[in-house]
Amino acid sequence: MTAATVVMAAVILLLGGAVLVFPVCRNRVLAGRVAFGITGLGSLLAIGAAVSVLISGPGKALTVWALPQYASSLRISVDGLSAVFLILIAVVSALSALYSIQYMEHYPDYALYRYYPYFLLFVAGMYGIVVVTDMMAGFFLLWQLMTLSSYALVRFEYRQRENVRAALRYLIAMEVACGFILLGAGVLAHGPVVLPDETLMRYDFDAISHGLPELLRTGGGVVAAGLFCFLIGFGIKAGMWPFGQLWLPAAHPAAPSPVSALLSGVMIKTGIYGLMRSFLWLVPADALDAYPSEIWGLVLAGFGTATLFIGTTQALGQDQSKRLLAFSSIGQVGYILLPLGACLALVKAGATDEGILLLATIGFTASLFHTLNHGLFKSLLFLNAGSLLYATDTQDLNQMGGLVKYMPATAVTTLVGAFSIAGVPLFNGFVSKWSIFLTTILGSRYAPYLAVCAVVAMLTSVLTLALFLKFFGTSFLSRVSHRVAERAGAGKAVEVGWPMLAPQVTLAALCLLLGLVPQIGYGIIHQALAGSQQGLGVTLAKAPPLPTLGLTGVTGPAGLAVLSPLVVAVVIGALLLLAAGISLAGGAVRRTAEPWLCGYVPETDQMRYGARNLYREVSRYLPWIGRTPTQSGGNGGGRRPEPIPQDTGSQSSQHGA
Repeated sequence: MTAATVVMAAVILLLGGAVLVFPVCRNRVLAGRVAFGITGLGSLLAIGAAVSVLISGPGKALTVWALPQYASSLRISVDGLSAVFLILIAVVSALSALYSIQYMEHYPDYALYRYYPYFLLFVAGMYGIVVVTDMMAGFFLLWQLMTLSSYALVRFEYRQRENVRAALRYLIAMEVACGFILLGAGVLAHGPVVLPDETLMRYDFDAISHGLPELLRTGGGVVAAGLFCFLIGFGIKAGMWPFGQLWLPAAHPAAPSPVSALLSGVMIKTGIYGLMRSFLWLVPADALDAYPSEIWGLVLAGFGTATLFIGTTQALGQDQSKRLLAFSSIGQVGYILLPLGACLALVKAGATDEGILLLATIGFTASLFHTLNHGLFKSLLFLNAGSLLYATDTQDLNQMGGLVKYMPATAVTTLVGAFSIAGVPLFNGFVSKWSIFLTTILGSRYAPYLAVCAVVAMLTSVLTLALFLKFFGTSFLSRVSHRVAERAGAGKAVEVGWPMLAPQVTLAALCLLLGLVPQIGYGIIHQALAGSQQGLGVTLAKAPPLPTLGLTGVTGPAGLAVLSPLVVAVVIGALLLLAAGISLAGGAVRRTAEPWLCGYVPETDQMRYGARNLYREVSRYLPWIGRTPTQSGGNGGGRRPEPIPQDTGSQSSQHGA
């Protein structure tokens, strides 16, 4: 069996599973286990197909059916690039399905036939969209499968009007994106291509690529129009600024948390996949001289820089946990787009200079590596937010506090996710950001604007750390809030069960693994390029892999940069031991005392550090960042923010003071 056949089998399994799980949805636990079993089996098939491609190269494409009268077909092909995305979809979908078994107890008033069948259809659509080669009928069918099923999941809490509106905005955005992509394919397609072993339909990706060199040399404006349509369409799907702000912060918080993990960790990556395919894999290597890659590199790098800065600063103003994470997803998409733009800006010069080609390849590697990393740590953080919602029944960070006492395992995994997304050394986010800065700083010799992009990206990385200090600190480290104490007394604010905890621990372990042993990620991407024999992927594959350094390290071009997690770990460990030694040297005795409350006798929520006033000055000087609205989504998307409980005793003590 070829890889394409195996992936098609996984898609058929999920489609059949959506029918199979429907009649058992009355039994909530059984439905969850059946859905997890089907999703897990589909994941094993997809991972097996992807690994075979990464090891042995792409196999023969599979044509499921053809529509000659519409110049389209359903043709499936798995190469190195699609293999990486298949692995990401498989891992996150299986863990989200496992998480759902317990998490869906959070919705006792909603029937699960509105959830599990659509969940399986959603995963099937994502598998299909990253392996289909037809850009018209086949693409449209799989796009609608992915979009309509996810629309139903976003509006799962249909009794909440905010969620229904968020789902409608999401649906409109996705259909507009689909329209732009189909328009781009229609502009660039110019007839079928007859090959020795098969005939490619007019709208097949390979057929469009085959005719692009002539089109670039005779009608560059037509190619520019087609690529612009792809930029808009896939940019909307990815959440690129300014399109992401129109739908993403409303849709991701509205969905149940396992779906939020899929939406942010995986689904928006299909937009990244489309951009990589369109701007690198669509253009044959022999047409590079006529392809204005440096212009498109500037466009993508510019959009990426704007996206990462605006999305992250907007996240600073949010007090709702999943809305904060949604805006943060926009910012992280910018970190993926920036090195992709740098790769495009450098690839033409790299055709004659091996050093520049290596930088271009590192840029693509950084983009794809951060795609993988973001899929892992953002899925983890959304599952963490789901556990917080499950325990506290709110998304309002102002209502949380002191949860580390009741949910220590969730706190540890949340800390791993926060360090990862902030780019702290020894975690996977640092590795891909190191690659991003390496490309943009060294590449600025040939594209000077990349230096400005690098500075903005570094500043935004600091803002990301501040953002997740807010997320983690106000939920876990502050003193126990009134709401948490109340729910803890009722036995509700407790650590989640193993079906919810195991996916979080697994994702946290993967974040640490890729951070401590970055060669794994670099090796996967190198194999992906070797197994992608199309377009400029062939050019990028000519660059050698980064040399390894010791057990876990890698070196940059000409030894100008070095990444050695083992050395960093030793240095950090030594500094921590030094700090501990200094703190103990004085022999000071530690004691615990009640805080003095300036005359207020009882302790109330007003005397805790909350999320509302953190970074208020940022909101003051940047009013456009968009603070949390007065109303948010429903139970899965966050209830309407509740007022901080008042204590009548504190009022009397105030008068007494």
